[in-house]
Amino acid sequence: MPQAAGEDELQQHKSRKEKIARVFDDSRISHATTHIRKLKELSALLRSLASTPEKFFLAFSEALTPLFDFSRRTASVERIIKFIAAFATFRSDKNVNAPEIDDFLERFLRFLLVASAAANKTARLRACQIISEIIMRLSDDTEVSNEIWDEVIECMKLRVNDKVPAVRTFAVRALSRFLNDSENSDVLELFLDKLPFEQNSDVRKAIVLSLPPSSATLAAIIVCTLDVSESVRRAVYCVLASKFPLQSLSIKIRTMILQRGLADRSEAVVNECFNLMKDEWLPKFCSGDPVELLRFLDVETYEEIGESVMGALLKAGLVKLEDVQSLRQFSNLNCETTEGSFNNNIQLMEPEVALYWRTVCKHLQMAAQAKGSDAAATMGAESAVYASEASDSNDLLDRVLPASVSEYVELVKAHLTAGPNYRFASRQLLLLGEMFDFSDATNRKVAGELVQELLLKPLEHEKDENGNDVVIGDGIDLEGDKDWAAAVSGFVRQVHATLGEFEEVVLRVVAELAQPCRERTADCKEWLHCLAVTGLLLESARSYHSMQGKAIEPAEILHSLLLPGAKHAHFDVQRAAIRCLGLFGLLERKPSEDLVKQLRSSYVKGPSSIMIMACKAMLDLGLWHGPHEVDNAMNQGLMSQPKDHKVDSSSVNWNDASEKLDIGMLDLLYAATESNFISESVESDEIEFVQAVLAEGFAKMLLLSEKYPNTDASSHPLLLGKLIDLYFSSESKEHQRLKQCLSVFFEHYPSLSINHKKCLSKAFIPVMRSLWPGINASAKRNPAAVAIMRKRAVQASRFMLQMMQAPLYTKENVPQYGNGSEDTKDIFAEFENGEEGLAIRIAAEVVGFRSSKSAAEKSYVSALCRILVLLHFRMSEQGAIKLMQQLLNPIAQSVIAEKDLVKELKEMAVRLKAVDRSPDQQLSSDQANLIFGRLELEVKLDEVESVELPSTPVPRSVRTTHARRRPKVEEESSSDGELSPTSIVPVDSSNMRTRSQRASKTAAMTKIANNTSSIDEEDEAEDDVNQEDSGSEVTSEDDSDAI
Repeated sequence: MPQAAGEDELQQHKSRKEKIARVFDDSRISHATTHIRKLKELSALLRSLASTPEKFFLAFSEALTPLFDFSRRTASVERIIKFIAAFATFRSDKNVNAPEIDDFLERFLRFLLVASAAANKTARLRACQIISEIIMRLSDDTEVSNEIWDEVIECMKLRVNDKVPAVRTFAVRALSRFLNDSENSDVLELFLDKLPFEQNSDVRKAIVLSLPPSSATLAAIIVCTLDVSESVRRAVYCVLASKFPLQSLSIKIRTMILQRGLADRSEAVVNECFNLMKDEWLPKFCSGDPVELLRFLDVETYEEIGESVMGALLKAGLVKLEDVQSLRQFSNLNCETTEGSFNNNIQLMEPEVALYWRTVCKHLQMAAQAKGSDAAATMGAESAVYASEASDSNDLLDRVLPASVSEYVELVKAHLTAGPNYRFASRQLLLLGEMFDFSDATNRKVAGELVQELLLKPLEHEKDENGNDVVIGDGIDLEGDKDWAAAVSGFVRQVHATLGEFEEVVLRVVAELAQPCRERTADCKEWLHCLAVTGLLLESARSYHSMQGKAIEPAEILHSLLLPGAKHAHFDVQRAAIRCLGLFGLLERKPSEDLVKQLRSSYVKGPSSIMIMACKAMLDLGLWHGPHEVDNAMNQGLMSQPKDHKVDSSSVNWNDASEKLDIGMLDLLYAATESNFISESVESDEIEFVQAVLAEGFAKMLLLSEKYPNTDASSHPLLLGKLIDLYFSSESKEHQRLKQCLSVFFEHYPSLSINHKKCLSKAFIPVMRSLWPGINASAKRNPAAVAIMRKRAVQASRFMLQMMQAPLYTKENVPQYGNGSEDTKDIFAEFENGEEGLAIRIAAEVVGFRSSKSAAEKSYVSALCRILVLLHFRMSEQGAIKLMQQLLNPIAQSVIAEKDLVKELKEMAVRLKAVDRSPDQQLSSDQANLIFGRLELEVKLDEVESVELPSTPVPRSVRTTHARRRPKVEEESSSDGELSPTSIVPVDSSNMRTRSQRASKTAAMTKIANNTSSIDEEDEAEDDVNQEDSGSEVTSEDDSDAI
């Protein structure tokens, strides 16, 4: 009977298992089958076993087990998992099955917790997936013990660090339900710590979507707007739209969100950001009014972002242009008074309103122009449609703008008179001037009065604590604002558009303002005002000739205004005058001697602000006229220093005001960077800016070097080396502007010209010497600092190698850098421009070291050789190939202790032999000297020790050797050959190959020890012992097999 009862129970268990499996099978077909009927069917089965719930759970778990071995994520599997989660959280009508379901849920969660810690990754994945689905579906009234939840939380916290990204994703999803609980603050801390270092985009997206709204999480979410993954960036804007109201964000955060979102490279992210603005911010917080949205953005500070927002809204048609009012509502010109003037009643604009109207008018103008162009490019009915749309846009623009130029001018004047608080609105109105027609003499006369008022208006200033006048703004541009000066310049040129009229009008103002400056009665405010108007003229003048014959001659401006201003006692006046000198030199056909002398003097002797401005001016002149023209302006024939001559900055007396610095412009700038001039003359917070200015100028000069054929290019390798040094300098890590500038430069420089590769080849060795510790500088450093410097130098060497191997851009006038023609008979082709020249330079540097090297020299030579073996030789360069074959032997001898490197050198020798067309013919000494001479190297091939590459030695006989103690470092007389194996290995046929290989190693070590001279320095002896103990092989495994 017990046996029959057991069989009956087994049969019932099998029947229950099959029934549950059929339900699972039905649920995987489609979501339609997961309705309430299937859930009730399983629930009824559970209630029927209420007295023995373990029987149902056993059948349920066995039916579910195959799912934990199925790794593919298919739609059917997802349906089953959702059905299982739905059943685990199912509540029937009136919660009849609540006790049974709660008991089943506890059992099931414990089962899943065990599976989540399994070694099988598929089991962990399915367990975490089901747990996360259950937690997300669970209702608040579910009765589950706190002990179970604590176990679930702790388990999922462990799974957040799982090595499988999908497991981490589901663990994050499961824990997201507990983030709002104050008792689980450690979960939030875990997410915030995990987010910056998580490599998988799906996990980062899950974390972002789960973060609750708070100040701590907001900072982490904003950082993710710059995530590399498009899906993560989209998730950020979804979270910002759903969890963070507009008022809860600061102005800076709002503008940052819109700036990054609307300018994102992904169209999907742009649309998500636009939906945030369109569906959340605009209707819920701004009542659909774009002006109200602009008020949340502080457009006076973030004008470009306000323009982007308005541009997006106008492009999407969210601004009903047909329903907008017009600018005429702000100006109401009443009847004339007895004096003939107008009685104005003008409403002043807020900054947001002014920006709104300017962007609307600009949009209408561009739409009209675009439709007009389309109409001109098409024919027939299509052209008529485009012309009609252009006419509608023009009509709408005319309705929006003020009725006349007089009304427009009065509107601008009213805002100018209102004071600095309406400066922004005044500038927006000035920018509308390009939409008016000033060809009529009356309109031009009315607008001309506004031009005079704009140019003659004194600079705003205030009193400091000492009662001195301090000009508000940058002290350079008109009204101290570059944007204001640009708006005024554009308006003046729009009004006086006739050829030469702009220069004539502005020069009359300059002559009037310069009178007190020439008489030396002007204060600093008048000087700055005059120089600001002069700078506006020089920036916008068409040519030097267009300024001649006017109220004041250009030469008079130079000698009576700019040069005296550069020597003024007030530093702000000096800075403004130096800027004008640079602009004046750009208009000259050739820079004048007085101008160049003053710029050089200000650069050398001026304070930091003057030095920076003079540096910019000289670089601009050098780029525009060429460095040789700037040097020739000194009437002393200043040219760059001879080749291979580095300017000794210590010999330049920077403090001697009477000294004439008879060196070229590039040498002067380079010498300043090499000396302590920057650190002593420039404030610490401006050093980054000075380095960025110099680096940007040098980079432009090198990129455009072929534009200046008369300039000596001998200093170009020094400039390039300086840029590479700055790029890899530890101090430049925080100089983001400098790093960005140089990264763009290095991306294009080697591919623009073959001469650039020659310059890079010449700069390679000096750069490595300057970066490698212990070569040029003998200062003592701690081992950690030396290791960091060596690592940085190795990175620089590989970076330069990458630039050397970069292909040239395709241009008709530039020869392609390829393998060369195989029929080329000239063994002296353009090898110095390619990798062959760099290889010979490295080889000459390596063989130039003595046989007994210091530890720094050993590591330096090793680093050079590791670059050497990566270089390629073209078959057309037979001379370079033969020379390198002769140099490889002494090179290998210099690094004989590094067996892996010797092996790579042997492989290089094989490659060179394969491309050598005449291996029996040797390169003569005269031919070798000719190659060295073209590379500007002083190497005598006869003096280079001629040795052969180390060959695979004959193995010693295999015999048992006794262990011998390692010799002490102090015993300098002991040789490396005395070392022997420390274990006794019996001789048999099974390990003959291993013993033969070891014997060959021992023979090679003995040969090295016998041929190498004794080492004097104790630390070098220790290095050799360590290298031998490391077990690096002389011969390859193939060589041992051959033996």
